[in-house]
Amino acid sequence: MAARLAVLPDPRDRRGRRHPLTSVLLAAACAVLAGARSYLAIGQWTRHAPQDTLARLGFPARGPLGVRRPASLSTLRRVLTLVCPGGLADLLGTDPAGADSLAVDGKSARGSRTDTAPAAHFLSAVTAAGRAVSQLRVPDKTNEITGFTALLAPFDLTGTVVTADALHTQREHAKWLVEAKQAHYLLIVKGNQPALHAALKSLPWKEVTARRYDREAGHGRRETRSVRTLTVTGLGLGFPHVVQAAKILRHRTDLKTGKVTRQTVHAITDMTPREASPQFIGRLARSQWGIEAVHHIRDVTFAEDASKIRTGYGPENMATLRNFAINILRDAGHRSIAAGLREVSYAPFARPLDLLALA
Repeated sequence: MAARLAVLPDPRDRRGRRHPLTSVLLAAACAVLAGARSYLAIGQWTRHAPQDTLARLGFPARGPLGVRRPASLSTLRRVLTLVCPGGLADLLGTDPAGADSLAVDGKSARGSRTDTAPAAHFLSAVTAAGRAVSQLRVPDKTNEITGFTALLAPFDLTGTVVTADALHTQREHAKWLVEAKQAHYLLIVKGNQPALHAALKSLPWKEVTARRYDREAGHGRRETRSVRTLTVTGLGLGFPHVVQAAKILRHRTDLKTGKVTRQTVHAITDMTPREASPQFIGRLARSQWGIEAVHHIRDVTFAEDASKIRTGYGPENMATLRNFAINILRDAGHRSIAAGLREVSYAPFARPLDLLALA
């Protein structure tokens, strides 16, 4: 981990640097793994860290007694507001190699809104297993569409299926994925593509025999999903490389109230029936909805929406540290991130470093 972070350029002036950039970033990552939600909490964790923890983090020994001093709160804050957010997100993200799909979606950090600026908005890529690959901040006065290719460009996506919601059902995105990245796509179609949406709704879905049904119960609800697929090559839908269309129906029953909700979603893909069965398309659709679970964890467990961090690159770098903590805890086998954070907090100056394999 330290070797990976060492490639990041240090944004601080050379004069007066007392602590290595890698040590400062590792301290912040470990503090978030121990439950820190703010700069102040990260500073408190670092200030109370014992000498052996500071040694494992790489803080240098100074003076005749070889005492290691941690980075101050002001240093931690300055680094996290200045360090390159794109580089940090890529370095702390999981490697997408071997993942059969990536889900792309956006999220706002509502607490970062000011009187003169909107809330910071992030575009993220997450694997089907719920590991964040990377994220970037969407510039103010633009939208997620402008960041789609920039987010995914650094990665080898050969053979990977990229899923996205209706906002990213753009012809340019589809062409870029298939032609430039040798990837596949499964894109949701809604009213922002009215002609395409109408064409999909008018397809003979009642006659379709290729279908899949799934049922599951949990989290206080029972859900039934059906997926129907139809080959649409030659039907003149006017979308690049499209081969199949899918109609996904979700019936959800709240076991406490008995309330039933129904949702119908249409999607398109460049994959053939041999490459993508109804079962596979259903699983891909679930992975796209699963990215919302990661965002929910950041809001509920890490209180991201309540965070008032607003200046510089602070909002996106703190979001990256939260994503990183989720990745690490899931890699350690924790299905519940909240429970994983509690377990780490019982030994806050040892367990985070053990999880990061810091000697």
